[in-house]
Amino acid sequence: MEKTKTRVSFKPDFQITGATEAKDAPSRSDKDSKGHIREFIALATIPIVLVFGNSMLVPILPIMQRELGISKFQSSLIITIFSLASGIFIPIIGYLSDRFGRKLIIIPALIVYGGAGILAGFGAIWGSYSLILVARAIQGLAAAGTAPIAMALVGDLYNGATESKALGLIEASNGAGKVLSPILGSLLVLIVWYASFFAFPVFCVLSLLAVIFMIKEPKHGQKQELKKYLGKIKELFAQKGKWLITSFFAGSLGLFILFGMLFYLSNILEEKPYNIDGVLKGAVLAIPLLGMVVTSYTTGSLIKKNGKLIRWLINIGLIAMTLSLAATIFFLKNIYLFIALITISSIGTGLLLPCLNTMITGAVQKSERGMITSLYNSLRFLGVAAGPPLFGWMMDKSDSLVFITMSALSLIALGFVFFLIKPPPQID
Repeated sequence: MEKTKTRVSFKPDFQITGATEAKDAPSRSDKDSKGHIREFIALATIPIVLVFGNSMLVPILPIMQRELGISKFQSSLIITIFSLASGIFIPIIGYLSDRFGRKLIIIPALIVYGGAGILAGFGAIWGSYSLILVARAIQGLAAAGTAPIAMALVGDLYNGATESKALGLIEASNGAGKVLSPILGSLLVLIVWYASFFAFPVFCVLSLLAVIFMIKEPKHGQKQELKKYLGKIKELFAQKGKWLITSFFAGSLGLFILFGMLFYLSNILEEKPYNIDGVLKGAVLAIPLLGMVVTSYTTGSLIKKNGKLIRWLINIGLIAMTLSLAATIFFLKNIYLFIALITISSIGTGLLLPCLNTMITGAVQKSERGMITSLYNSLRFLGVAAGPPLFGWMMDKSDSLVFITMSALSLIALGFVFFLIKPPPQID
């Protein structure tokens, strides 16, 4: 009798127990996936819609403070409550996607996401800060069923180099949303300051149609009992906890710094000596994000599950973040060098995230992939949630404190990654 060929990933600490070629058969090969451009487009719309939910509001936070008579901390909660709700519910949504299917979660999530945007818009019209916060919490819950589940869906649809490329596209489209959203948010302010809330449903409808008609999900596996399912997750962390937890920390730190820096820039650019506002401010905010977008897509296209290259790029990305953020301390008043250094930090993030995505989605079988990618994205969302309020608190103390803290955290992450993440030459 012919033996089943076992797929191996991350030796020895990284090995997947019981993952076989037969179990991962629904994923399509590189050759089969080349004609699925429409799927790539549909998948890319999901993280873009998610990012619009936060980044498009960043340019209007100072205006919201004036219009609603709220503090800088209260305005930061508009971002934080969304990300906090997402972070809490993502693991639950991840389990449901493993049990019932990815599209069955993504489709209603997009509907609720858009509806809550309308509710937030009416809260702004009525001058109700409390209603806006409630609507943002609902949006955050719905967001838990969008991009995090799309990452698991990529793992279901593709394998090999195509999977890495698709994951790079997911991260790049996430970044593209961040590039476009500050500019779009600044343009919408010209209509009325709360117009961004009503723009969410439009993007949600477009993404919804793309997901329904352009993505054909593979047949889902056998439903698992919750106790057995959690047992497998516990076993996975017992085997691979060191590098998984390190990857989770590094990914969440990258987005913590990114969104914290957006909040920081949005506030200081309107002040002296910069005096930059409106659409021009949105364009300046987009510069470092553009660096991240280009780097993310390029990285995802190049790594092709090459473990040695992945390790190099993760470490280079964190080194770039550490050095550029430390150097920024000395150039806070020079707008050109300041933006250039922040852009280098964002490029480092663009090197880091696609590599982590590839390792994490490849670390587990399809039947548990939703939970693992959801735990990872949960921590990423919590990083986003913590960014604005903590950066706001540090800004009140001193600008130097912001960059000293961020460079120190990047250096700590670099140390953990260097010693704990050592993938084999080829990740399968």
